[in-house]
Amino acid sequence: MINFVDWKKIAYSEALDRQTNLFNSKVAQKLNGEENISQDFILCEHNNVYTLGKHGKDSNLLVNDEFLKQINAEVYHINRGGDITYHGPGQITGYPSLDLDSMGLGIRDYIYTLEQMVINLMKDYDVECERLQGATGVWIEAHTKKARKICAIGVKVSRGITMHGFAFNVNTDLNYFSYINPCGFVDKGVTSMQKELHQAVDIERIKHELYNHFIKLV
Repeated sequence: MINFVDWKKIAYSEALDRQTNLFNSKVAQKLNGEENISQDFILCEHNNVYTLGKHGKDSNLLVNDEFLKQINAEVYHINRGGDITYHGPGQITGYPSLDLDSMGLGIRDYIYTLEQMVINLMKDYDVECERLQGATGVWIEAHTKKARKICAIGVKVSRGITMHGFAFNVNTDLNYFSYINPCGFVDKGVTSMQKELHQAVDIERIKHELYNHFIKLV
């Protein structure tokens, strides 16, 4: 059983602490040979924050500390894969805390599943999404000059236990992406459900739809 967990709107630092504690606890359980480790599909929203993955380049943040204060944004260097991305209100940030071994998934299968979850959800809204070779995440018109990302993915997996996850733009203020090279790309855009559908979307409903699509896939 995979638990639906909603942390609602939460400070990034608190979410990171909670994630880290869950991750360490579950890794310890694995090392102790324990079974029945809880499977938690965690969703939340953050205030404005930029996170850089372990291979992220500071040069992909295009503004200085003074400007960050003006736009009420913080920056965190964290240990997930991927480069820089933005989290903020109107975006569903997902932190699945799972034991992939018990699900029979490798890390590539897991990332593929997260991508497919979003692709399937967007199909429900008649928006065609796809993958882009060498660029983890979910894209619209990926192989054209209009390529734009709707969901970023960056995970950490150790001993089969997952941490970090995905950032799915629902009603996100996309202006915040103009202050970075999203995921390190200088030639591709970002989008949201709101932008593609030309109307705001009920974010609480989308959380449950994401969860339902995820559990169907695993």
